[in-house]
Amino acid sequence: MLRDVRTLDRKIADLNERIEAEVEASGSNLTEIFGIGPILAATILGTVGDVGRFPTKAHFASYCGTAPVEASSGKVVRHRLSLAGNRKLNYALHMAATSQARSDAPGGSYYSKKIEEGKSRKEALRCLKRRVSDAVFRSLVADSQTPSRSAA
Repeated sequence: MLRDVRTLDRKIADLNERIEAEVEASGSNLTEIFGIGPILAATILGTVGDVGRFPTKAHFASYCGTAPVEASSGKVVRHRLSLAGNRKLNYALHMAATSQARSDAPGGSYYSKKIEEGKSRKEALRCLKRRVSDAVFRSLVADSQTPSRSAA
């Protein structure tokens, strides 16, 4: 059984190296966003495909499920997290947002600022997740506008 575990550990390490090499070969700058490593970048790239199909960051956020949904009642104006959208992509953005919220990175200070404004932890994380979604969209658009390495 120990031999099987070691074999599986080697296979996982090999796959991680291959994924990292493929993300690097794609020329994407997604890994420069705090909290997005090669695995999340590969998930995002594979799920999104051509970013040109999203005319704006709002369309992209809606596809990701990070666009807020109004859940107001009376004089209380609230927004909640959308349960629509691509769940795999939403999970990748959630992982990036939670790692930013726990850090001293700009995302962590933004999260803290939202909590100080009176938002709940879930509401603050939803706001940060939308901000991460916008950063991912900007990065994907910038990557699509630069000439690819394979064309050179």
